[in-house]
Amino acid sequence: MRAAILGDIHGNPLALDAVINDIGEQGGADAYWLMGDFAALGYDPVGVLERVAALPGAIFLRGNTDRDTAAFELSGPFLEAAQADPALIPKLVEVSQSFAWTSGYVTGHGWLGWLADLPLDHRLTLPDGTRVLLVHAAPGRDSGPGVRPNMPPDELRAAVAGCEADLVVVGHTHWPQDHTVDGVRVINPGSVSNSPAADIRPSYALLEADEHGWRLDFRRVAYDVAAAIDALKQARHPAEAYLLAFLEGRFLPPWWSDDIRQPGA
Repeated sequence: MRAAILGDIHGNPLALDAVINDIGEQGGADAYWLMGDFAALGYDPVGVLERVAALPGAIFLRGNTDRDTAAFELSGPFLEAAQADPALIPKLVEVSQSFAWTSGYVTGHGWLGWLADLPLDHRLTLPDGTRVLLVHAAPGRDSGPGVRPNMPPDELRAAVAGCEADLVVVGHTHWPQDHTVDGVRVINPGSVSNSPAADIRPSYALLEADEHGWRLDFRRVAYDVAAAIDALKQARHPAEAYLLAFLEGRFLPPWWSDDIRQPGA
């Protein structure tokens, strides 16, 4: 079997098309494992949803932004932080407007129920007996700090404790990763869109498995970023300035350090 693993598409169908095309050039896939965060924080949520829904053998997971979009609410301490620091109120307004825009977009096109019904996780077994857990952020969670490249071993050990899996596949932190702790392998394919500035190309992974074992190929692909920027501006997205930081390669997450590398690099 061959599974394409991708996530954090964030409403960017141009980046998604580049990944799907590359998968085809690599020989295609029998299954697609889609790790959540499909619609929000991008210029065309419905374009993404229409494409992923048509993929063969697809498994869909719920990301934190999918939940927030479907529930018309924001996860995280946005309100509390703004109450403690009024300087953050403009950011709170921007985030609220962004999710309201996406919720209205998907509702108007009939996709709200699809997002609301996404599952937290999914379990499966590879042909060699490897137990796999798919989940957006970490076992039992679709939000929070997630699995980070420079995560301390004890913190990673606590995150996967009791997961009852040999392979845990996550997304959420937008950077390709490959960790092993206490016999549990934890991988992140990176993100299709909104990657950190160190490498903004869409990333994904191909998993090939048979009764003898399995192997991974982490991949990066190029796409027309200028066209995505033009589409974002035409969409009049309320968080345009924030999203441009990703597309123009200016965003680095708080956990970033210059010594971070990606698998296969």
